[in-house]
Amino acid sequence: MKTKTLKKNKVNVITLGCSKNIVDSEVMMGQLKANKFEVEHEGESDDHQIVIINTCGFVDNAKQESIDTILRYVEAKKDGAVEKVYVTGCLSERYKKDLEKEIPEVDSYFGTRDLPKLLKTLKANYMQELVGERLLTTPQHFAYFKISEGCDRPCSFCAIPLMRGKHVSVKIEELLMRAKTLANKGTKELLLIAQDLTYYGLDIYKKRELANLIDKLSDVEGIDWIRLHYAFPSGFPMEVLDVMNKKSNVCKYLDMPLQHISDNMLTSMRRGITKQKTIDLVSKIRDKVPGIALRTTLIAGYPGETEKDHEEMLEWVSNTKFERLGIFTYSHEENTHAHLLKDDVAEKIKRKRADAVMAIQQEISFKLNQEKIGKNFKVLFDKKEGDFLIGRTEFDSPDVDNEVLVKLKHDDYVRLGDFADVRITDANDFDLFGELI
Repeated sequence: MKTKTLKKNKVNVITLGCSKNIVDSEVMMGQLKANKFEVEHEGESDDHQIVIINTCGFVDNAKQESIDTILRYVEAKKDGAVEKVYVTGCLSERYKKDLEKEIPEVDSYFGTRDLPKLLKTLKANYMQELVGERLLTTPQHFAYFKISEGCDRPCSFCAIPLMRGKHVSVKIEELLMRAKTLANKGTKELLLIAQDLTYYGLDIYKKRELANLIDKLSDVEGIDWIRLHYAFPSGFPMEVLDVMNKKSNVCKYLDMPLQHISDNMLTSMRRGITKQKTIDLVSKIRDKVPGIALRTTLIAGYPGETEKDHEEMLEWVSNTKFERLGIFTYSHEENTHAHLLKDDVAEKIKRKRADAVMAIQQEISFKLNQEKIGKNFKVLFDKKEGDFLIGRTEFDSPDVDNEVLVKLKHDDYVRLGDFADVRITDANDFDLFGELI
């Protein structure tokens, strides 16, 4: 029974998972707004007629969070707090039949490429002329910028191709148009994302065109920073680094998930690269772009990972001294090649190994941050908390990397979305503290 009045055509979009999902939600919201829907992202007001949940199906924790969120809004529907609940995204793409059977109270399930179908269900039109238009859920001054969809890599542990399909690049002309639209609305930083930046262009241009794309994007007026996320190590186009050196608005920052270093693990993971080639690649990148911040992601507890493999990873992390590093515990995913293997590393051991890696990285990060004390950096300010303005240097991406905290004085004048020069006065493991110059 309804307990309150719901606003007709008011939609609450809930986004779970990665930055690629954020872009999908923003595109969906742009289409809904053009169809005269009132749309909010994770709105707190309790009068939405419709809830759309954009799910993640990447690893066990993400899948559970998505299921819990669906169940929460199904309960809200039973209580009359919402009228319709729709589910889209990766979990729905991968497990649609199971979800329809287990949670039939959801009004409809859609996959990752079903936006036109979802809109039609809402009696809305999919407007082709709006492709590229988005309602940003991030602060206006930065935006995730998806340059391709899907992945052709054969990595044994990854279910992304099952949910996102084959690699499809967006044409350079289309991306330039999207970048100009964002810049005209006040976006200063583009965070380039893809399941695999390295592969960009091979499908439509028959050659790797990432360097050319970045070069052209860097000429878009108003774009002050371009940041690169999720490059595959094998076949990485080194000419990208030439553009990074040539163009001042291409951040000296590269996110390249490497996953492991043991040859035993790299072979089983089907990564197409060896330990020595990985070490050589990191060295070449650093030689070519002095001062670059390298971020990587690793996996602990992959099937068959021995203590020797783990020790090899620890030694490599300690020696390599990545500027930024994260680590996942292995998740045994159905229909992946690795699912044929026995998930033989206990969860407790996986967690212990991941913690050991992060303990080393914490020490590395602390030492690198201490070296920044007394130096000046250009900082982009993202948010305000209490008396502190919080921002990032060109070596830091939102949500995952270091932040710069500046305590505001009464005569300081800097707004969110502004750049300012900051002198670092103190530092801890993962944060810098400074004052405006």
